[in-house]
Amino acid sequence: MESVLSDRHFHDESAAYEFVEQRVWPNGPICPHCGGVDRISKMGGKSTRIGTYKCYQCRKPFTVKVGTVFESSHVPLRHWLQAMFLLSSSKKGISANQLARTLKCTLKTGWFIGHRIREAMKVVGIEPLGGAGKVVETDETYFGMIPRDEIMPRDPRKKATGKRAGIRRPAYRAVLALVERGGKARTFHVAQADQNTVSKIMRENVAKEAHVHTDESPIYNIVPWHFAQHETVKHKAKEYVRGDVTTNSVEGYFSVFKRGMKGTYQHCAEKHLHRYLAEFDFRYNNRVALGIGDAARTDQLVKGIVGKRLTYKTPH
Repeated sequence: MESVLSDRHFHDESAAYEFVEQRVWPNGPICPHCGGVDRISKMGGKSTRIGTYKCYQCRKPFTVKVGTVFESSHVPLRHWLQAMFLLSSSKKGISANQLARTLKCTLKTGWFIGHRIREAMKVVGIEPLGGAGKVVETDETYFGMIPRDEIMPRDPRKKATGKRAGIRRPAYRAVLALVERGGKARTFHVAQADQNTVSKIMRENVAKEAHVHTDESPIYNIVPWHFAQHETVKHKAKEYVRGDVTTNSVEGYFSVFKRGMKGTYQHCAEKHLHRYLAEFDFRYNNRVALGIGDAARTDQLVKGIVGKRLTYKTPH
């Protein structure tokens, strides 16, 4: 890692702009204002900002930061790249406090840098998981207590039973994960993990030809109607593997996710949970087992900054 962090673009601002430009504009600069590619020239001079171009079609200046998660940020671009490398190479994430100490910025800036990077990690317009002969493992977990102000008072006409008496939805936040064995993962934060919700998500994100492996939970009872094959393992009977039928891949994903959320991030509001899921999805989908190292993972992250904005007024 030391040899990677010594690269010039992590320490020199001009090199940082060149590094990002090569990945965002592989075929040359594109004006983010009018979309033009002709009659664009780089502006020079001591008073000109680093990396500034001018489009002579719409006559507006711009940098590679315009139209990305970097737009309107006063944080040096080299610090952004350092943060992106640290966040993409840390298996269980890196806290806002640690980012602030490393980058020598305020905690507020470190927290917001982290969320902007997670926005860049989000994937849009992806293909269904699985395919003919491929296995997609599905499971749900529950993470994070629901705040007291969201717990509804118990109806006095009904008898209180169990730990969830008086709560209109499960006391923990539900997370559904779809993991293609030997491939990629996709996770969703849902208000309630029931048959209709889970079935809808699976039909939209898993190929019909796939073989689906789940546990014995009744929320998967209607899964066989939509996919080529459905196999289950009975965890209550201490059955975790039966031939090639298992949910160990998705359980492994959850183990890393929970260790990161409890050990690194510790506190997460429900409105931000989907961003942390995008972060763990990104690292899992660009892991070493798929031939992607830390440097290549950071490159992939830089390519995902385009067309995504996250401002202080709309943090979630």
